[in-house]
Amino acid sequence: MASAHDHSAHKNPDPDSGDAWVVAATGEKYWGRFGAAGLLAYDPDRGILLQHRAEWTSHGDTWGVPGGARHRTEDAVTAAFRETVEETGINTDSLTVITEYKIDKQIWHYTTVIARATAATVAADWNEETIEMRWIPLPEVASYKLHPGFRDAWPELLEILSAIS
Repeated sequence: MASAHDHSAHKNPDPDSGDAWVVAATGEKYWGRFGAAGLLAYDPDRGILLQHRAEWTSHGDTWGVPGGARHRTEDAVTAAFRETVEETGINTDSLTVITEYKIDKQIWHYTTVIARATAATVAADWNEETIEMRWIPLPEVASYKLHPGFRDAWPELLEILSAIS
């Protein structure tokens, strides 16, 4: 029997919900039938806001950006903001979208929405998917145990952040 936190247990009663795995011919699994999106909040004074993911989540006990499956009708910004509110309680009015960074796996894609944060950007009400939220200075990010997808994207994301600083 699947646990309450096992994403494979979802039956997708809503045909517009993206909550399901996409499986590549190689066997690799990606969360989100319509792709996925996450929010990289950046404050030049504090660094980036990362989520310490709960152990039961996919790639648990790693650090990454809040995010998740896109629904059928959502664009990346809408999905990233919705997931961020659900997982962190952040008021997205304190964020200004700067750009998007997309990884395309052909059968699935992930968009990192990069947004400038203000001093008012505070994660104070996170859900069960989150152990902790922390502002991390850019030079320290690579020293954390990062979610594999975020770890692979970090060098390019750092280049983008360095260009907008």
